[in-house]
Amino acid sequence: MKNPEESLKSIISHSKEYGFIFPSSEIYDGLSATYDYGPLGVELKNNIKSYWWKSMTQLHENIVGLDSAIFMHPKTWKASGHIDAFNDPLIDNKDSKKRYRADVLIEDYIEKIKQKIEKEVKKGKKRFAEKFDEDEFRATNPNILRNKTKILDIESKMKKSLEENNLEDVKKLIEDLGIKCPVSGSKNWTDVRQFNLMFSTNLGSVSGESSEIYLRPETAQGIFVNFLNVQKSGRMKIPFGIAQIGKAFRNEIVARQFIFRMREFEQMEMQFFVRPGEEIKWYEYWKDARIKWHKELFLGEERYRFHDHIKLAHYANAASDIEFKFPIGFKELEGIHSRTDFDLKQHEEFSGRKLQYFDPEIGESYVPYVVETSIGLDRMFLAVLSASYTQEKLEDSSERVVLKIPKKLSPYKAAILPLLKKDGLPELARKIMQDLTPYFMLQYDEKDSIGKRYRRQDAIGTPYSVTIDHDSLNDNSVTIRDRDSMNQHRIKIDELKDFLDKNIFI
Repeated sequence: MKNPEESLKSIISHSKEYGFIFPSSEIYDGLSATYDYGPLGVELKNNIKSYWWKSMTQLHENIVGLDSAIFMHPKTWKASGHIDAFNDPLIDNKDSKKRYRADVLIEDYIEKIKQKIEKEVKKGKKRFAEKFDEDEFRATNPNILRNKTKILDIESKMKKSLEENNLEDVKKLIEDLGIKCPVSGSKNWTDVRQFNLMFSTNLGSVSGESSEIYLRPETAQGIFVNFLNVQKSGRMKIPFGIAQIGKAFRNEIVARQFIFRMREFEQMEMQFFVRPGEEIKWYEYWKDARIKWHKELFLGEERYRFHDHIKLAHYANAASDIEFKFPIGFKELEGIHSRTDFDLKQHEEFSGRKLQYFDPEIGESYVPYVVETSIGLDRMFLAVLSASYTQEKLEDSSERVVLKIPKKLSPYKAAILPLLKKDGLPELARKIMQDLTPYFMLQYDEKDSIGKRYRRQDAIGTPYSVTIDHDSLNDNSVTIRDRDSMNQHRIKIDELKDFLDKNIFI
């Protein structure tokens, strides 16, 4: 693929063709920034959920689950600060009529400078070869140092203007940097304005008797208002966590980024309650734990990096994002935030209820501090898809498209393929399918030539294809084909389950 835009288009096309993701309401010409997950998309999405959920709850004795309601009392969002402070600074280009987040325009400009630095490093590696000392080069190269200084200056100005809510200075920074509209290429900008991202609706069936409520813009508040319910019913001792997977809704300004930024999305997050004064220790712990979780999927270590927040949210005293290299560049995949005791104290004040924990080890009651890990499920889906999508040229000059999805996440774990639709091969294949279905998600396919069926399984990410041929009727063996290497070998039918268990869930 020639460039990131073409890469994303290929992924979008592939997703629709093979049943991963469809445009929502497509027969009515679609609805902006909304998508439906097809048969394979549902399986991949559920596998990601399950993998995250088990890593949080099953592998941590002190983390339990919750599924809170989407609708919450309106005071929840007043207490959390969302009604007053959940805004994005927006700017319009007068020529293209497109609207953008002003801070994202500036961050994209900074990213271009970072790319210049990386190009300079690549040139240095090529020039000095084995003698190249990257750390020294980054610390002494004048072009790199100049660009680093420029980045720090821009970040400092942006942080100051955003923290002071000085929207005039935000616009001035955009103008001073000469930032152009990605669509029109012009610098003809409107003033920057704040825009609240929450969707409101009315609860009640009788006109005049309804009250305004909100679709939740995050799932965290459902955890906070249930803090004592979970702690007491589960007899939890601090430190402990509450994990949740759920839908959230934000009236986002979208810039053709597929499922990266949607108005309806799912979050997988965990709020970890700790003693006051220990939050930074746990913040560092969860930063390390979460990046390890991502890298264990083997999507490519070079695709990840940390990005510390320039402007902290009103509730945080430390915050960092795990960014992933999507086709649209490095973007936020997961956030790790030290939320202090802001949320629980706010809910104490607005509800009039105490939300404190009595710590028997120190004999004191206190409002716990919170460390949050929050990952967008849809973004994780896109990360897996974009890292797995591969176009390969084979030795015979033919080409194939293969999704090298981590085996534990693949929609189907194996395909059962009778070589022919006769001679008793389908009957044996169906028997194998029946025996393995209780343990694995499988697909049965007897249409087209075996080569075409292999290509289809490659394209949907199935790790193994099991071919039943005439020899299988005599020696009770089948051919196993590996998706990534395309290597094949024979295996006894009664060894199939152990083979798949050993090679998929590693």
